[in-house]
Amino acid sequence: MILDNRLTMAEITKRVREMPVEQAVEWLNSLKHSYGASVNKLADIYFRKLQKINEERKRLKEMSRYEIVARSSGFVNIAGIDEAGRGPLAGPVVAACVILPEELIIDGLDDSKKLTAAVRDKLFDVIVEKAVAYGIGMVQHDEIDRINILNATKKAMMTAVSNLSVKPDYLIIDAVKLPLPIQQLSVCKADSLSVSVAAASVIAKVTRDRWMEQIHNEYPQYGFNQHKGYGTRLHINAIKEHGLCPIHRRSFTGKLVDDAI
Repeated sequence: MILDNRLTMAEITKRVREMPVEQAVEWLNSLKHSYGASVNKLADIYFRKLQKINEERKRLKEMSRYEIVARSSGFVNIAGIDEAGRGPLAGPVVAACVILPEELIIDGLDDSKKLTAAVRDKLFDVIVEKAVAYGIGMVQHDEIDRINILNATKKAMMTAVSNLSVKPDYLIIDAVKLPLPIQQLSVCKADSLSVSVAAASVIAKVTRDRWMEQIHNEYPQYGFNQHKGYGTRLHINAIKEHGLCPIHRRSFTGKLVDDAI
């Protein structure tokens, strides 16, 4: 339907899709009185979009509070550290260390456990592209058995720090402290409270999940591509049927079977 000699509703819709949401809201509001109900409805849709964007910006700002405090104290290269894979019955523990640019906003960034696999994959690509630097550390099942999971986690974290291309001067870590000569802040559930640690949790989780999906090709009978080594009913039943495979953690699975295949 033609609303006047200048613009159709289709043309208005096309234009606002090409605009930043804030600009679209402002422009649509300027048209509301002249164009009537259809533009009013479109303006309401974009206003709700803007509200969601502002809520997300507020959430991410709150998640940046530790980084903001560290920068106000003079620190520059602030790195978040997190791990994935402390609890599984098989496979490695993986840690990641990420330094994000000060002004970077990554919409949707959160603790990796709160995100779907598809969202984690998208965020992984953004973080890898936009980060000042990121490093990954991995400790395999046999070393976990030798030194225990806590020490293996710390080793993976320190390896991740050492693999950074930029040296950090401040570390925000989920729940542990590391024997490193770098200023540190240990925060419980930091992956939900710090953007840097949340970014590290995504990198660690996606890296480990992809490793487990690859190893599934060698041991398909265990379903590693589905449960990623965690102690699900499917996994435990597979262990009881097939025994342990070479990547199982013996210190985690000793009570399930007596020997390995």
